[in-house]
Amino acid sequence: MTELSANPPEVSSADGYQQSRQSKPLQTLIRWIGVLTVLLAITPILVIAASWGSDQSDVWQHLIETQLFSLLRNTIVLVLGVTFGVVTLGVSLAWLTVMCEFPGRRFFDWALMLPLAMPAYVLAFVVLGVFDFGGPIQGLLQGIIGEDYRYVDVRSEGTVIVVLALVFYPYVYMLARSAFLSQSSDVIEAARVLGASRWEVFFQVALPMARPAIIAGASLAIMETLADFGAVAVFNYDTFTTAIYKSWFGLFNIQAAAQLASLLLLFVALALFAEKSARGNRRYTQSGKKLHRFRHPLIGLRGYLASAYAWLVLLIAFLLPVIVLLQWVWQEGFAAVDARYFGLLSRTLLLGAIAAVLTIVMALMVAFGRQQTRGGLRSFYDLGTLGYAMPGSVLAVGIMLSFAFIDRNLLVPLYDWMAIETKHLLVGSVLGLLAAYWVRFLAVAHGPVDASLQSIKHTIPEAARSLGASSWDTFWHVYLPMLRPGLLTALVLVFVDVMKEMPATLLLRPFGWDTLAIRVYEMTSEGEWQRAALPALTLVLIGLLPVIQALRQSAR
Repeated sequence: MTELSANPPEVSSADGYQQSRQSKPLQTLIRWIGVLTVLLAITPILVIAASWGSDQSDVWQHLIETQLFSLLRNTIVLVLGVTFGVVTLGVSLAWLTVMCEFPGRRFFDWALMLPLAMPAYVLAFVVLGVFDFGGPIQGLLQGIIGEDYRYVDVRSEGTVIVVLALVFYPYVYMLARSAFLSQSSDVIEAARVLGASRWEVFFQVALPMARPAIIAGASLAIMETLADFGAVAVFNYDTFTTAIYKSWFGLFNIQAAAQLASLLLLFVALALFAEKSARGNRRYTQSGKKLHRFRHPLIGLRGYLASAYAWLVLLIAFLLPVIVLLQWVWQEGFAAVDARYFGLLSRTLLLGAIAAVLTIVMALMVAFGRQQTRGGLRSFYDLGTLGYAMPGSVLAVGIMLSFAFIDRNLLVPLYDWMAIETKHLLVGSVLGLLAAYWVRFLAVAHGPVDASLQSIKHTIPEAARSLGASSWDTFWHVYLPMLRPGLLTALVLVFVDVMKEMPATLLLRPFGWDTLAIRVYEMTSEGEWQRAALPALTLVLIGLLPVIQALRQSAR
């Protein structure tokens, strides 16, 4: 790179025109890579939509006669129940930690975000292992009460809803907490002067102003609920995600699985549309003193009740599962830390690292392409982030059909023409798994990368080019160093999400490429809770990385 001096040399108009021409090839290349990335990201959606061209009337007749309506009912009830749970828990806890002063408030302010590190399927099998028939809790109660004790069936719809609500409430908690912190105390004080009670201030003033943040958090929880496979599979609670898996591996009918996936995708689209309609163009801004400087003290019994409520949520959602997992790992002993475990760990880390780097590169190209595009075409790049709204099972079906089409119509004829032994190159390969990962988590990486890119003033790269730096030099020595915090954040988020991902991995993994998440699924499906404890605990500890990152950003 040309050495940059304090006094930049004068640049003639001809030199400026030449530098502009030199920068166009790089900008064009990045723009086209971004366009290609978006097209690849939306291909699974198009392929799934095209699956209705296949006649599966016999399968649909069977589904209608047996379980289609129960799948619809279970999915709707699960979404509604989890939405109510996450909003209730997230908003109430956010209001307590922001508005009130009670014993342990500072601890709970950050600790209530720890359940983000807990995969839903891990909490699900821990709950069954502790509270199910033959578990320690019901065994203890039976010993105390005696023959009159009646066993409680925890394999119920309500338990599934509670488990998912406890895992996903931090989405609402974080966003509602930020919204309450940004609200002005002047508005609250004005309402109190006019005679409003504290409950009226909450429901009529603070809650409406925080509505966009609450809806955004609830939408994330809904997306995760629709995408969940592990928790519902542990409880044998049939939803569209389990139906897709059974159609693929039970009926060996991937076209029927694709049509079921399209219905699940319709649920996702309706949820996104409802969120956007509810949010509309509303914006809430305040000025003045901040609410968190004037917390209402909860004295005596009220303070202890608030602390007990926060302790109860944190205990069930995070502390109790971690303690139980540690106990089971201890009971299994060091024999569980064997070559098989290290093989699972190495494959999990390898897939996470490769997928994270690939996704970061794709997100960087999309962010740069979007920045260099003007007008309505910028919204085209936003299509690349739709993958996060698609459950892993849906993506797996779309990618498998896409790869099968390429193998059947392009690669196999090419092999035959070259007189090479015919084989499937894409179907059943690691490439399909990596494709599912980067399409699914491109939106996760795009957020931090795009935010970092938007924070760079356009005068900085322009100054570098005026001092003689080429476009490549500007990219490597100006953009990348300034984008490093956002890139590292995105890298950690995608890495951990990939390691915990189950549905796409279960459907697309090649032979011999089991991961920690797959090991958890296999052991829990056989009721081997203690043997699933070590890989589950490993995933929980790794999942703490993005939570710590979020806590650091929140503190700043």
